[in-house]
Amino acid sequence: MNEQRDPKGVRSVKRMEAAGTASAYQKEWYRSLQKRVAAGEPFAYINADVPMEILRAMDIPFVVNQWWSAICSAKQMSASYFENLKRNGFRDDLCSYCAMALAGALDEHPENGPWGGLPKPTLAITRLTCDCQGKLFELFANQYGAAYYPMENTVPMIAPDTWWEKAADRWEELYEPERLDYAVEELRALIRFLEMETGRMLKLNQLRRVMSLVNEQEYWYKKARDLIAETIPAPVTITDTVNAVMQAQWQRGTKWAAEHARRFYLEIEEKVKKKEYAVPNEKIRLMWIGRGLWFNLGFYQFFEEKYGAAFVWSMYLAMGADAYIRNGHEEDPLRALAARFIGMEDFLHMPPWNSFWFLHEAKHNKIDGIVYLVPENCVQAVEGSYFIQKTMEDAGFPVLMLRADPVDARKWNQNSMTIAVENFITNRILKR
Repeated sequence: MNEQRDPKGVRSVKRMEAAGTASAYQKEWYRSLQKRVAAGEPFAYINADVPMEILRAMDIPFVVNQWWSAICSAKQMSASYFENLKRNGFRDDLCSYCAMALAGALDEHPENGPWGGLPKPTLAITRLTCDCQGKLFELFANQYGAAYYPMENTVPMIAPDTWWEKAADRWEELYEPERLDYAVEELRALIRFLEMETGRMLKLNQLRRVMSLVNEQEYWYKKARDLIAETIPAPVTITDTVNAVMQAQWQRGTKWAAEHARRFYLEIEEKVKKKEYAVPNEKIRLMWIGRGLWFNLGFYQFFEEKYGAAFVWSMYLAMGADAYIRNGHEEDPLRALAARFIGMEDFLHMPPWNSFWFLHEAKHNKIDGIVYLVPENCVQAVEGSYFIQKTMEDAGFPVLMLRADPVDARKWNQNSMTIAVENFITNRILKR
């Protein structure tokens, strides 16, 4: 059990065609984006909780902060980028997700970044969901000479036990009316800013089409999530699904993303029909709470053959299934969009919103144990970790908390982390 392993991690084995299709599309899309920016079009760099549907409807090209950080990490750029931050006088414990782009902006040779590097943005947009995020985006914008736009973030005064049952159809019940009212005004202010900066106008009918395509995409994700949860052994694991899901999520609101989600589901359905299982000797079903380990997705597969342990759940597919769909958007698409994005921080980072959802999903997926990645350099990602662990263990689900960074490979040791999961499997799951 204590043999030495490469501290940098291992490459994952892809078992779904959808993952390769998504990666190929994303590369081609990125090349076209670079050409558009080079031709003089406006280009926005935005945080994941910014309502990208507005930019999609206005045909403003954009890159999402978390996607770009994941790509940089997967391409093994994080070590050099973060060392670059240190050389420029920044602390070494900044939030890695949000600091990655700033680190790249300070690079003397930005063209050496993934796929030729990030084009020079003209807009930088984030929501003020934590103290450091706004400042990092402002520094990033200043480095490029981009227009910086922060959006306010509101917090709920109520905490429903089962938000996932209301989000799609009863979102007016889920949020306080004044919170929705304020969020709509924030959207209108964002639209004015974009129209002034780019000269492009928002058409509500185009926003309605974007919202409908998002609903269609997430419908297929919901079917896929449920099929995986209800099939033992599981047809796929999170190593198979996370890239296929997330690369399409950053393209949500497009016909390609909706069609890709449909094909993604059909591929999983076909595996179930043919009894093709990701881990045929599946004995243990594991849940991964937290951000993906982007520089080391092969980590999840290490435990499959030896222990029959399959990581079947992550937040990425499940959030698509439960958090994005907003039916009834045709009458007032801005209010429906407000109801989509104002709750993202609540769902992911605020107990009991997140802890009760995790518990529901653990039961639905027949989980045997939970591995929980807690980055210590991100206030948001700590997300009430004590309450999450307590909720899960009080319900009988053993939890292993790993203190690690999802994108900074310098702070990961494959040997010690593998041993921690092995001990968790043998001492806390198999001995139950």
